[in-house]
Amino acid sequence: MSRAFHLGGALALAFTALPTQAEVKSADEAGFVTGGTQDIDASPAAVWSSLVKPAQWWDSAHTWSGKAANLSLDPRAGGCFCERLPGGGSTEHMRVIRADPGTQMILSGALGPLQTEPASGVLIIKLDATEGGSTLTWRYAASGLRGMKGTAIAGPVNTVMSLQFASLARVAASGGKAAPRRR
Repeated sequence: MSRAFHLGGALALAFTALPTQAEVKSADEAGFVTGGTQDIDASPAAVWSSLVKPAQWWDSAHTWSGKAANLSLDPRAGGCFCERLPGGGSTEHMRVIRADPGTQMILSGALGPLQTEPASGVLIIKLDATEGGSTLTWRYAASGLRGMKGTAIAGPVNTVMSLQFASLARVAASGGKAAPRRR
């Protein structure tokens, strides 16, 4: 195949995975709510299959170890969205509090720098079938911030989460074959 064909296919896949909508819904000193929707050219079952394998789609730049390959997700109530760290360490990013395969996952926890705060957060991920595949709707709400301000961190969190779900969309639409963007 020609290089132009590969580039054209990559561009088409990239544009089908752009977030359709993501925004900071609200923010104050102690917390924020952010969320969005992502249209995906894959069935809810295929999206779920990719969702539960974050090592395939999460950006390594947003891990403590620097390697998305160290991420795992146990998709059942009580399951851990965890990361192996160098030297035998580990971190829990979130805990699964509800898993409805192909439909919805709800996780509880503080992501990234929020782990250094007395914060709690809830991430809701919903999958709906559409004529062309799926729509993923996500909402992340965090509260209990003390050292950092929700008004300052909400925008960056929204951007990172939007990019993560766009990466998930690329991977799911490719049947698990597309590599996520790595910085």
